[in-house]
Amino acid sequence: MAIRLVVTITAVPGKGSQLAEAYKGRCAQVMKEPGCEQFEVFQSAVNPDRLTLLERWVDQAALDAHARLNSSRPPLLPELRVGNGEREDYEYRRTR
Repeated sequence: MAIRLVVTITAVPGKGSQLAEAYKGRCAQVMKEPGCEQFEVFQSAVNPDRLTLLERWVDQAALDAHARLNSSRPPLLPELRVGNGEREDYEYRRTR
């Protein structure tokens, strides 16, 4: 079953656009990983320092492989982030 992740990231005040831009490369890189169906960052139109990362993986095994690979990557501009973000995991069951 597909796994959906919703990750909320808060940027340092005034740095949301810079952090969103930095995520473009990471998104392109992750989208090449086996089992990745979506890895996109969205910047809030109301609060530009708030980003949401939407991920979709074909199954838990693909997400686990991504997590192992991701642990070897350097953090993405931690100086532009406030805190560690907030992550929610969902089993993907489309309702429409």
